[in-house]
Amino acid sequence: MKKMTAGAIIILLLLSVGVLFFFNKNSGASTTSESEDAKRVELYNGEVVEYSDQDLKKKLTDIQYEVTQEDGTEKAFDNAYWDNKEEGIYVDILSGDPLFSSTDKYKSGTGWPSFTKPILEENITTKDDPGIFGMRTEVRSKQGDNHLGHVFEDGPEPTGLRYCMNSAAMEFIPKQEMKKRGYREFLYLFEEEG
Repeated sequence: MKKMTAGAIIILLLLSVGVLFFFNKNSGASTTSESEDAKRVELYNGEVVEYSDQDLKKKLTDIQYEVTQEDGTEKAFDNAYWDNKEEGIYVDILSGDPLFSSTDKYKSGTGWPSFTKPILEENITTKDDPGIFGMRTEVRSKQGDNHLGHVFEDGPEPTGLRYCMNSAAMEFIPKQEMKKRGYREFLYLFEEEG
């Protein structure tokens, strides 16, 4: 009987260790490496960078982090680009991908920078965003996977769309700096027609 009890105890011990190992491995508790938690971003220049959450908090201002990483919204009429009338392009704050042009910017009266279309559709993604006032369409940067803002179907011609963006999610590149900063190919946006 003692042999059976000792054998049963050993079996129970082995089962217990196995169960603990299984749950610890699948709980994600400190077994996940930092690189698995890192946000992988392909920069506009082709370089790939991995940012940990700590890296992002160091690189971005508080409002940039809140808007881009926590899907926040900055204050209307109290942000960098809502009333910017300078010629140039707006790029993703992390990847540098060109997002919007001043040629497609218009005064929407909302207090946020608004555009009729992106420079390149492939640089953004959209997804349904249910809110307290109904369904909205969220706009995110493709490479940076940053929250940019929302798109609405109440904009002017030619698209009828209003891309309502957060200034904190973008960097403005003035037309005169575009060539030097690597955005020469988008200078065509500012050529006079005729």
